[in-house]
Amino acid sequence: MNEPTITVIGAGLAGSEAALAAAGLGVRVRLYEMRPVKMTPAHRSGNFAELVCSNSLGGEGEMQSKGLLQAELRSVGGAIVGAADAAKLPAGNALAVERDEFSARVTRAVREHPLIEVLGEEVTAVPDGIAVIASGPLTSDALAADVARLTGSERLSFYDAAAPVLAFDSINMDVAWRAGRYDQSADYINCPFTKEEYLAFFDALEQARAHTPHDWEKLEFFEGCMPIEEIARRGVDTPRFGPMSPKGLDDPRTGRWPYAVAQLRQEDREGRMWSLVGFQTGLKWGDQKAVVNLIPGLEQAEIVRYGVMHRNTYLNAPQVLDATLGLRADPTKFVAGVLAGTEGYLESAATGWLAGTNAARLALGLPPLTPPAESMLGGLVRYLASANPKGFQPMNVNWALVPELPAEVNPRTGKPRKLGKREKRPVMFRRGLAAFMTWAQQEAGLTVTPPPVPHDGETEAALAAPATR
Repeated sequence: MNEPTITVIGAGLAGSEAALAAAGLGVRVRLYEMRPVKMTPAHRSGNFAELVCSNSLGGEGEMQSKGLLQAELRSVGGAIVGAADAAKLPAGNALAVERDEFSARVTRAVREHPLIEVLGEEVTAVPDGIAVIASGPLTSDALAADVARLTGSERLSFYDAAAPVLAFDSINMDVAWRAGRYDQSADYINCPFTKEEYLAFFDALEQARAHTPHDWEKLEFFEGCMPIEEIARRGVDTPRFGPMSPKGLDDPRTGRWPYAVAQLRQEDREGRMWSLVGFQTGLKWGDQKAVVNLIPGLEQAEIVRYGVMHRNTYLNAPQVLDATLGLRADPTKFVAGVLAGTEGYLESAATGWLAGTNAARLALGLPPLTPPAESMLGGLVRYLASANPKGFQPMNVNWALVPELPAEVNPRTGKPRKLGKREKRPVMFRRGLAAFMTWAQQEAGLTVTPPPVPHDGETEAALAAPATR
C-alpha cells in the first residue's frame, strides 16, 4: 500500500508551513522550490521563507488582530511563528525578526524533516494528485497560466514594494532619538521634522523619479503596502497622518511632538541595520538616496539595501476557493499565501498551515476542515471564499473579519451599550483563541498547547489623541 503523499509547490512562508504541517500529520511531502536554480526579482538567496519586504509579522497583544492569529498558530505549533519567536528582535509590541536567522531556522526545519523531500526545480503546471499551490506572489507565468486554466478565473496582479535599509553607524543620533510611542519600549529610532523640513522633503518626494512599468503593465497597489511616493500623491498631509505620524513621540529636545517623524526599525540581531518603517518605495536608486538624505538625522545615511518594487500575482479567491482553501474546480488542490488572496507574512503562514493540514487530511482519507468563524484564521478564509469578486484585492487580517460581540444591555437604562475597542477586543481575542483551540483539538484531532496571552500597552486615550500638541 502506498504511503499518503502530497505535493507542495513553493518554499516561502506558506509553502514551508504547509509542508511542515502535513509532515507533522505523518504524510510524506514532495516540496518543490525553484530558487536558487531560478531566482525571482525580489529574493536574494535560496533559503526558505525569505522575507523580501518588512521584517515584521505584525503587532502582538490582545488588542491586535494579528496578535490573535499569532496566538492561534502558536497553539498548534505553527512553524513560522515559532521561528519568528526564536529570531525575535526588539520592536515594541510588534513581532519583528532577524530575517536571515528566521529564514535559516525555517530552512533547517524543512530540510531536516524525514518526511519532506525537497526538489530544487521549477514547476510549470499543476501536478496530479493532492497538492498545495503556494508558489507565492512571484509565481512564474507558466504556472500561473495553468492555475488560471484549471480554475477558469482571471489571474490578477498588484504591485508590492520594500523599504530601504540603512547602516546604523551612518544615522546621526544627535538629531534622531530612540523611543516607542506613548512611552512604550524604546525600540525605534525617530527622525523629527519641522514643518519647513517636512515640506522640503515632500517636494523632493513629489519630484523624484519612480519605477516606470512596461507598457503592458498596469500599476495597481495594495493599500496595505503602498509606496511612500504613492501615499504622497494623495496630498501633502497624507504621509504625516500615516507612516510619518508624530503621535505619542515626544522629542527630548522640545518635550513636544514634532511636525512629522520618520521611524526606523531594527533589522538584524546586532542592530547594525535599520529599515524605514512605512517607506516602501519604487523610486530610482539615485532619487531614493536623495530623498532619504533629506530626512533629519539621515543626511549622511548609508543605504545598504535599496527599496525595490515587484509585481505580485494572486487569484480572485471568492471565484475559485472554498473556505477550506480547496479549489472548487478540483478539491484535491489547495492554494495558500498571496496566490490565495492574502496579504502579509503571517496571513501567508496561516493559510499555508490550513492548506497543508487539509491536504494531509485528504491524503489520510479525512475531510478538509474550516476553523470556526470566531477565530481570526476562520474569519480570513471565510472572507476569501465569500467576498465580492468584483474588484477583489488581497486581504490582511482585521477585527471586521470575525463576528461582533453580542450587545450588552445597560442594566440601568435597559438599552444596548456600545463597547469601546479597549473593552471588546480583549474579549474577542480570548473568544477567538478558545474557539480555535477547541476546534483544533476536538475536530481536527491536533495536540493543542495554550499560548501565553500578551497584553500590549496601547490605550484608547492614545488612539484618540490629536495629531499635534
